[in-house]
Amino acid sequence: MDGYGEAAAAAMEVEAEASPCAGLSSPVPSDSASPNSVSSRRLGLKNSIQTNFGDDYVFQIASSQEISTLAVSLSTNALKFYSPATGQYLGECKGHDGTIHEISFSVPSSPHVICSCSSDGTVRAWDTRNFKQISLLRGGASQEMFTFSFGGSSGNLLVAGSNAQVLLWDWRNSKQVACLEESHMDDVTQVKFAPNQQSKLISAAVDGLVCVFDTDGDIDEDSHLLSVMNAETSVAKVGFFGNMYQKLWCLTHIETLSVWDWNDGSRELNIEDARSLATDKWNLDQVDYFVDCHYSLPDDRVWLIGGTSAGTLGYFPVRNDPAGVIGSAEAILEGGHTGVVRTVYPAAGIHESLGQNRGIFGWTGGEDGRLCCWRSDEIAEINNSWISSSLVSKPQKKTKSRHQPY
Repeated sequence: MDGYGEAAAAAMEVEAEASPCAGLSSPVPSDSASPNSVSSRRLGLKNSIQTNFGDDYVFQIASSQEISTLAVSLSTNALKFYSPATGQYLGECKGHDGTIHEISFSVPSSPHVICSCSSDGTVRAWDTRNFKQISLLRGGASQEMFTFSFGGSSGNLLVAGSNAQVLLWDWRNSKQVACLEESHMDDVTQVKFAPNQQSKLISAAVDGLVCVFDTDGDIDEDSHLLSVMNAETSVAKVGFFGNMYQKLWCLTHIETLSVWDWNDGSRELNIEDARSLATDKWNLDQVDYFVDCHYSLPDDRVWLIGGTSAGTLGYFPVRNDPAGVIGSAEAILEGGHTGVVRTVYPAAGIHESLGQNRGIFGWTGGEDGRLCCWRSDEIAEINNSWISSSLVSKPQKKTKSRHQPY
């Protein structure tokens, strides 16, 4: 453990203090949560840790349930690891010399391996048992890596999104098998394999295009580009939903939301005023941005996760109903963060019901450098075992602009 890790561990032991908002566990009456809601609830802060001493951001959280580890990517270009049960600092991986855009415990049959991609033009794999780098894939000269995904019919493909290119490797031998460079005209911000059709690949980019590829056989754009959807503005995130994962939600960099049937390329919803619609569905501050969407397969429901500049989050249900396409906030996470929230990781996994995981709702991270754990309102007791809301000292704050993925 480095000097920071020892200091953080000491701080966690000394500063086991309850958060001022840790007691917010009961459902909120409809008149205090939203004028239109009968089921909104505020979620209590179970515990939180400061991931650093400085003015660094938490970009993304990933988890491996098999090895009970939380991974956090920071604006220091490092990955740090914590125990989700105790908050103990476990170690860190260093090697990237550019912004880390995405992290994932998704290497087939390798629960101890986490991958990351970065503006330094690399996709790297790390062994969390010793925090050492075990592989490196590099794009072309001056390329940045914004996103990656594992899939393919045989599970052997690693695909990454770069500067107007979609790059594919056979991850077993690190051999590049394709470079798709004619479908997008700008940075590729998202690549994802369809959950129930692993040969189908979705790519999305700053050019507003969402492309569907078939990755079977010898891949080329002439015969493997199946369809193109146009979101008409820069795409930030996409995700699959529906009982057959036939639908695609699409969040843009100007905070609009659209819903597509990606099999036939039809757009079913286009919500250009999503922020104002969400703001109207609670009586808290204005919704300034969207962090992500959450899909529950058992309920077949999608929530749009919106946040305020002060760090409050709301889960707003998305409905296929033009008259009330965004519903009243059904969960409110307040009091954990003091700045913009960058990432939300649900405890029950990305396809489970909202907050149904042994009393833990999930984890969040943001521009205040905090990693917060939220408890669902079914649990009354508060575990203070790893609360450390403030560490010993911080250096003088420095001005830092919000990171953009391009």
